Amino acid sequence: MFKAILIEKDETGYRAWSTTLDETQLPEGDVTVRVDCSTLNYKDALAITGKGPVVRTFPMVPGIDLAGTVEASASPDFKVGDAVLLNGWGVGEQHWGGLAQKARLDGRWLIPLPLGFTARQAMAVGTAGYTAILSVLALERHGVTPEQGEILVTGANGGVGSFAVVLLARLGYRVVASTGRPEQADYLKKLGAAEIIDRTTLSEPGRPLARERWAGVIDSLGSHTLANACATTRYGGTVAACGLAQGMDFPATVAPFILRGVTLAGIDSVMRPRADRIVAWERLARDLDLALLDEITREIGLDEAIPMAGELLAGKVRGRVVVDVNR
Repeated sequence: MFKAILIEKDETGYRAWSTTLDETQLPEGDVTVRVDCSTLNYKDALAITGKGPVVRTFPMVPGIDLAGTVEASASPDFKVGDAVLLNGWGVGEQHWGGLAQKARLDGRWLIPLPLGFTARQAMAVGTAGYTAILSVLALERHGVTPEQGEILVTGANGGVGSFAVVLLARLGYRVVASTGRPEQADYLKKLGAAEIIDRTTLSEPGRPLARERWAGVIDSLGSHTLANACATTRYGGTVAACGLAQGMDFPATVAPFILRGVTLAGIDSVMRPRADRIVAWERLARDLDLALLDEITREIGLDEAIPMAGELLAGKVRGRVVVDVNR
């Protein structure tokens, strides 16, 4: 028996609660993992609250991230006792996820826990930090360097935004952090932001082209914020789009792309090939100041994840939430 958060949907409605399950109820997979830690991401919060069409099959155990130890394996890549990590692959949406004490998974979705990381540290980074480094790599791949100018990070108080600020600052970029919580300016400056701007300067409908400012952008909001970010990116700059916290729409024109040669780089973290994941985590091990994780992260127990999901969607949660599933 093991503890888990379970989501169900039937004629009585949509609900999530903490319960006890039997190991025989676990879905198919060739690797069984004893989970040490999971996380609470924006997507997890949508799944738990039912405020977004995240869950595809019911019942579902949410949790798009997990770190733990292999308990049983029929995979040639892993043996009992191996420390492993998972981000994405539809886990917590189509396949039972990490907000539980046990998970049974396809071994192809797992990677070894990166050297230098504990399970808790890996989950403090989680999909948020992994997505942030994928976004940084996209800027680098398109030739954006610190010498070319400022980098805008939107949604800077969130998980992806916090890690993007840390990583970019450590790599020598001048980071401008956009946030709707100006009272968190000291937090963002501690992470490495050189300047803080109010999100309202970007979140309302804007012009097709505006004054050029950014050499690059990491945007986790979408909608008008992404459109305005593109409109204010400098000639030849790159915008990495990795989220939709403001909305899935993109009310923009082609002007930034055909008149300024701006590149819009889409960042998918869910189905990323394994080789890309390993490279990303190697860069995180190299470029991330692990001493800042405590500044970015709070830890909760499994039963606390359900009420915390509502707070996260309400914009009341700063940085990352690690879930100790055994607490």
